[in-house]
Amino acid sequence: MATATPEPNTDQSDLSLLKERILLVGLTGGIGSGKTAVSDLLGKYGAGIIDTDLIAHQITAPGGIAIPLIQAQFGSEFIDPSGALDRSKMRALVFGNPEQRLALEKITHPLIRQETVRQANHLALNRAPYLVFVVPLLIESGNWRSLIDYLVVVDCPVETQIERVMHRSNLPRSQVENILKAQASREERLSQADAVIENQGSLTDLENEARDLHQKILQIQKDRASSS
Repeated sequence: MATATPEPNTDQSDLSLLKERILLVGLTGGIGSGKTAVSDLLGKYGAGIIDTDLIAHQITAPGGIAIPLIQAQFGSEFIDPSGALDRSKMRALVFGNPEQRLALEKITHPLIRQETVRQANHLALNRAPYLVFVVPLLIESGNWRSLIDYLVVVDCPVETQIERVMHRSNLPRSQVENILKAQASREERLSQADAVIENQGSLTDLENEARDLHQKILQIQKDRASSS
């Protein structure tokens, strides 16, 4: 839905310039894989985190900059009583209608892209050791892979994804399966990964994996700096 990834645009030249100065890491995974848990851990270790899903929620919250445009395009019935996007109603519309999904993305993508670049530049100026872009649809976008230096995929079995999302979001199994069908397959994500975080064990296991990944990325950044 509104969590989709920014499209190619001249604004992304800012990311190209950043790429020359700081390591840009993409973090992705299917719904329910645990991307947020991993990004939270990397953030605690000092990484600069830019979460495009969080940005999408911010711009569609009450008073969000996307709300007037969404209301004009789709009607006030897609805005809930608090003034936020009615996400369940919009989800039902766009998942079954590619034209409506494209109309939503034409509103949200440029706004997400603008805020993504702003946050990235801010974090780089504040000397984050590296930047992590949390992008749910990174593989599907077709353009993010060329913008980043290193791709991390958070992985778990599909059945685990389904169970987590059903429990977390109180969605029926059929709706979760439809969401999964709209995303890249597990195999597609893994085939493009530079590193994989397995998230099907304990929290301690995940913390250890995230810590090891953090050290690995720091070493990559260090090696790149010494060779330049």
